[in-house]
Amino acid sequence: MKQTERILIVDDELNVRHLLSEVVRKAGYEPHQAENGLEGVEKCRLLKPEVVLMDLRMPVMEGMEAFAIIHEEMPEVQVVLLTAFGNVGIAMEAMKRGAFDYLVKPANVAEVRTVIERALAVSKQQAESLLNGESGLKSEPDNRIVGCSAVMQNLFKSVGRVAQSNATVLISGESGSGKEVIAKAIHENSLRKDQPFVRIDCGSIPEGLMESELFGHEKGAFTGAIAAKPGKFEVASGGTLFIDEVGDLPLPLQVKLLRAIQEREFERVGGNAVLRMDVRIIAATNRNLPEMVEQGRFREDLFYRLNVVPLHVPALRERAEDIPLLVDYFIKKAARAAGCMTPLVTQEARELLLRYSWPGNVRELANVLERAVVMSNGVIDLPDVSGIANPLLTSTPRVEKSEEIVVPFAGTLREMTHCLEREIIIRTLKKHGGNRMRSAQALDISRRSLLYKLEEHGLGEREEKE
Repeated sequence: MKQTERILIVDDELNVRHLLSEVVRKAGYEPHQAENGLEGVEKCRLLKPEVVLMDLRMPVMEGMEAFAIIHEEMPEVQVVLLTAFGNVGIAMEAMKRGAFDYLVKPANVAEVRTVIERALAVSKQQAESLLNGESGLKSEPDNRIVGCSAVMQNLFKSVGRVAQSNATVLISGESGSGKEVIAKAIHENSLRKDQPFVRIDCGSIPEGLMESELFGHEKGAFTGAIAAKPGKFEVASGGTLFIDEVGDLPLPLQVKLLRAIQEREFERVGGNAVLRMDVRIIAATNRNLPEMVEQGRFREDLFYRLNVVPLHVPALRERAEDIPLLVDYFIKKAARAAGCMTPLVTQEARELLLRYSWPGNVRELANVLERAVVMSNGVIDLPDVSGIANPLLTSTPRVEKSEEIVVPFAGTLREMTHCLEREIIIRTLKKHGGNRMRSAQALDISRRSLLYKLEEHGLGEREEKE
């Protein structure tokens, strides 16, 4: 028996309590009972169970009132509501307020065991995650860093240490790996948490507008500037400025950003007044900045100014042990947003999700599961996460023979990688008729990054078809 995993069963019917206790005991957990909501709250305070199974309709104190008290005092406790079919709407409302899930009576043994296992997994994650544990870190339910792997635990510790300082942070990692979530966690657990968190994406803003977006402009500074506008530095005053995809920042603006960070002051476009700034800088990139420095495409002095505290977010394939927790987290989140019951996930679907390499990382997983929740009928099975969700979602993504890319087996690893990248870019451009915007989207990089790579590979002369 797992003495540390306590399940509290709150129901006014003795036979239901005994039946559920037997299910819990056979599953290897420690069952406890309460016959009404008031007793349930008192036992919850005393026992601190990991999971509570609670009936909605009870004398003395009903389930919704008891749930509200438990969730307020002990938000780490996962509450699963037991309800008759006619009260499903009430249970769904409770889920929106933070209940883990609900079961419609009479629930079968498999359903009970599955929901307990999922609830315990989330409870364990919350206990182990330093965002909600001994580090004192906090995060919003819909913006939580999820992971119990060693690499993520080390990242949590780093976030906890750096959050209390004003040091500049550079977050690296692949697209979709969760760099912005890390940046928000740093801000939300810092002394600036009550001040603005402002994001600017260097990869999505046209080069001609980037300076104005960063530093603001005065009226008449350029055609179309009909009024003065503050930039992100001013908007983020007192708080945190998150500069996403900083590797896409043009060289002339790298100089101005460096000066602003060093001098803690800047000027609006078209203005003469020197504005002082009190902003914490967190930058992020999916590119290899040291390599860009060597190539002269990123300023070395700016790199060192940004790289005071480097943090790396691992790709999802590098922390596959976190996938089960992420699956439960995103399914629960999507079900709440859709206002539906949290679907069960079959073992076959879970195994497929574990085998897939996830090139789009956590963002891709979240999108696949959101789609699966919408399309499922209460159970997420193989078709929901393979054919419908993503036709490429197979255990080993294949390349058709006609599309094989041959790389010469000669030279250094860097030379072979360079050759492979060039061939992929050529094929992608060909597939999209030379349209650089669509090709960049297919390659999951910004248009400006694609332009850099075209120049790097000597492909800049290719015509662009917009």
